Amino acid sequence: MPAAARDYEPVAMVTIRDVAKKSGFSPTTVSIVLSNAPLARYIPAETKQRIEKVAKRLGYRPNSFARALRSRRSHAVGVMVFDMTDPYCTLILRGIESSLYQASYLPILTDVHNERSRFERYLEMLLDRRVEALIVLANWLFLDINLLADLEKSRIPTVMIGRELRAEAISSVVVDNELGARTALDHLYSLGHRKIAFIRGPKMLTDSAPRWKGIRSFAHSAGLELDAELIVDLPESPQALSSFEAGYQLTEELLLRKRPFTALLAFDDMTAFGAIRALSKAGIRVPEQCSVIGFDDVGPAALYTPSLTTVRQPMEAMGSMGVSVILDGINRALEKKEFDTVHHKLAPELVVRESTRAQQ
Repeated sequence: MPAAARDYEPVAMVTIRDVAKKSGFSPTTVSIVLSNAPLARYIPAETKQRIEKVAKRLGYRPNSFARALRSRRSHAVGVMVFDMTDPYCTLILRGIESSLYQASYLPILTDVHNERSRFERYLEMLLDRRVEALIVLANWLFLDINLLADLEKSRIPTVMIGRELRAEAISSVVVDNELGARTALDHLYSLGHRKIAFIRGPKMLTDSAPRWKGIRSFAHSAGLELDAELIVDLPESPQALSSFEAGYQLTEELLLRKRPFTALLAFDDMTAFGAIRALSKAGIRVPEQCSVIGFDDVGPAALYTPSLTTVRQPMEAMGSMGVSVILDGINRALEKKEFDTVHHKLAPELVVRESTRAQQ
């Protein structure tokens, strides 16, 4: 056999029997020690040390898959993301990963590309691998009853992050969208802006309604008139990054209406970036001539020119809380108890940067 071929020969896995043969103890004793089974407390310390030393020298690693089959536990959690390209996902995934790592659970990450067929296939694959829970990051998911039914049939602890649900078997973690929108409009109002343009979210997206409700609620309480000619809607689209182009085009449309405005409140940060680009192209300086505010506080918001004033979602905290929810469900399931469905709503935070200023 050529040398190159020999270099790629698979290395045989070191087994319990190999360790037993080298250490001089029975496979049963070695197994008890290396798995730290309850009976290990009856084995002399010297015996344990010798077995562990031999195992380390041979490079023994426990067969986690076989152990999972025996115990019916995988210590794995399925993490389903509907669009990995959405900057909204990054910090939430960091919060999920960090919390699962601390709890010694393995995340199995899937990106379903906003495709129902891909979602169904990945869900089937995750369940076949006996994941102990599911975390669904629904950044641009248009919910339908059949999809919820698929999740509920899984019969394992499931939490959806980013969408408010009232499903019987699915927990949720969301930001308070209504409060966030009120906070954004309050900021612009406090700076003296009264002629404000709005780029609303797509009608089918579940975040859109509560954010618009927050805007209308603040406007009513402040006596602020909302000009219908300064209100436009993002189109329905499964592509998260499409909101940049849509924000650009809708801002151009607002400018063509010749209805003056001194501030613009965008549905999210990507929409705000597109709006700023369109204003700049039209020779309108931000914030000197028009203030712009977004929602989310994605990574580029602080780096944009000008840096973007926005409503920050506590994204890492949302990811961590989602993990906390499913870990509680896993523990209750192990105790043969019913796991309760819970719904958490976290408060957003206004982050003031360079894209807003007082009306002159």
